[in-house]
Amino acid sequence: MTSNADPGPVSGNGSVGASGPTPALWLRLLGISSTVSGGALLLVAVAAVLLASTAAALSWLLGGALVAVFFAISLLIGHFAGRNNPSGAIGLFAATYFIKVVGFAVVLFAIGTPDWLSRGWFLAGAVVTVVLWQAAEIYGFSTARLQIYNDPKTSEGGTDV
Repeated sequence: MTSNADPGPVSGNGSVGASGPTPALWLRLLGISSTVSGGALLLVAVAAVLLASTAAALSWLLGGALVAVFFAISLLIGHFAGRNNPSGAIGLFAATYFIKVVGFAVVLFAIGTPDWLSRGWFLAGAVVTVVLWQAAEIYGFSTARLQIYNDPKTSEGGTDV
């Protein structure tokens, strides 16, 4: 059988290293999502100051910051709980989500709406942060190395058992 495919580069004699799972997945996702969302929030806040007002920029930042804190709590729970009890992390996510929704609602109702708050900018900041945060998490998960199977055990001679 013949092929007209290009043979490609010649193989070398170097060793091929194994890449293990992504260390601290949840903290990595927190870093990626925070960077993307925070950068966008700051960029639009500068534009809001120039185009609208300082109150618009603060409203934008407050809406985005609330969303970021909301999601960051989940990732921190995943980091600390997932390390010790990976199978129980989903239950903690669900319980934490309920507590966050109720807690944030109580805080927002207790604080009320400040006079300076621009509702449109606040809502836009929250929605944009949700979209960017989720997109960054999807990207982070798609590039993560998750170990599905245990590493093979080797004997003292270095061969697989």
